[in-house]
Amino acid sequence: MKRDRAGNVTGSAEAMRHWRYIALHAVTAATFIFLLQRYALSASLDSSLLWALTFGGCAAGLAYMQSNR
Repeated sequence: MKRDRAGNVTGSAEAMRHWRYIALHAVTAATFIFLLQRYALSASLDSSLLWALTFGGCAAGLAYMQSNR
């Protein structure tokens, strides 16, 4: 891990932090939509998993776009 003069993390440590943020965002969104579909809306397991995968992928895409701004 490298730090510049201001004490900010640079290089691979910064990239690791971005990927961790993206993964956390995707897992959180997928978990939320799965629980909502499965228990609050009483959807089937197949439908809930499909929606969770879709929303997780969209959340990962949005987090990736935001981390590159």
